[in-house]
Amino acid sequence: MATEATKRPPRTTSDRAGRFILAHGPEPFYAFHPSPLPPNPSLRIDADMQTLLDRANQALGRLDGVTLLLPDPSQFLYSYIRKEAVLSSQIEGTQSSLSDLLLFEQDVAPGVPIGDVEETANYIRAMNHGLGRIREGFPLSLRLLKEVHALLLEGGRGGERDPGEFRRTQNWIGGSRPGNAVFVPPPAEEAKLAVGLLERFLHDEPEPTPILIKAALTHAQFETIHPFLDGNGRVGRLLITLLLCSQQVLSQPLLYLSLYLKRNRTDYYDHLQAIRHDGEWEAWLRFFLEGVVEVANSATETTRQIVAMIERDRNTIHQLSTTASTPLRLHDYAIWRILVRPPAVAKALEVSDPTAYKAVEQLEGAGILNEITGKNWGKVYAYTEYLAILNEGIEVESSSVGS
Repeated sequence: MATEATKRPPRTTSDRAGRFILAHGPEPFYAFHPSPLPPNPSLRIDADMQTLLDRANQALGRLDGVTLLLPDPSQFLYSYIRKEAVLSSQIEGTQSSLSDLLLFEQDVAPGVPIGDVEETANYIRAMNHGLGRIREGFPLSLRLLKEVHALLLEGGRGGERDPGEFRRTQNWIGGSRPGNAVFVPPPAEEAKLAVGLLERFLHDEPEPTPILIKAALTHAQFETIHPFLDGNGRVGRLLITLLLCSQQVLSQPLLYLSLYLKRNRTDYYDHLQAIRHDGEWEAWLRFFLEGVVEVANSATETTRQIVAMIERDRNTIHQLSTTASTPLRLHDYAIWRILVRPPAVAKALEVSDPTAYKAVEQLEGAGILNEITGKNWGKVYAYTEYLAILNEGIEVESSSVGS
């Protein structure tokens, strides 16, 4: 039998973002029904907020421009996307590291349960699919999000939880059931209506919204609706990047907020709850824009570091011998793969095994590659400095924000 506390609605100071409405099941509980975007009353963009918005846009502009420094942007994107996949999956509680993922992709056993790494690999497939569809001119839509979600959950944990389909049952966040949950999203039918209205907002209905404000509001609203049974957090984070690329704010998908959200996970969760309970859209927007500035500036500096490292190492290789062709090609391959194995090098570069081993030994002697297994057979070599740059912030932790 329900207690009076269970029947009492959550304490709120505003219904600006929506309302908690009593629902009935085995026990009564309050589910949140979000109001359509944009917020009503409208966002208050004061002078300080406008300054922050300008800083965020400028940081994005610098980030987009720095890709012009890269000899081959796709090389950097290969590794950077993998860093994002690891971080976003870690937020959900996986224990895989960037090295684990790279080993898995080269058919070398990772140091964590295979399910963790498969989940991270699925994130990469889902991200690349979404970005590819956008490049083809496909609109950012509910259909695309379903396609992304289907790949995200394919064959991994959560694969039985309706991949590619919006939920048909009630879900909740925290607790063991809706009655004692930290937060209960709208019932399934209401969620379908709410996510349909969110799609309209994405397409500037009922009115155009500046892109970074749109990204902030859309992410928070998506997390509140929680339209899938599983994978909402990962899809919601991907949604930010897909939106910025579809609006051509970024020519390359270089802005990922997972590291910022991982480092500030308590504040992140508190801001989402403050929207629901108190209509605190402005506080959330400020938090989001501060993250954009921090992450964009960090990614810009990381890109500059990598460009300098690549140029320095190529100069070193040129000085190795008069026949530096294969070592230079190996260096290009190592930029892509970060972890390399001589047999795979021989196959990729179409050279003999002895030639591949010699090139690896030359780069190892120059301090560019380092063997990481300590084994006599099946050796794996890491582009050590590159891996260290990318590993910033990817320390494995056990806590999580939510799926």
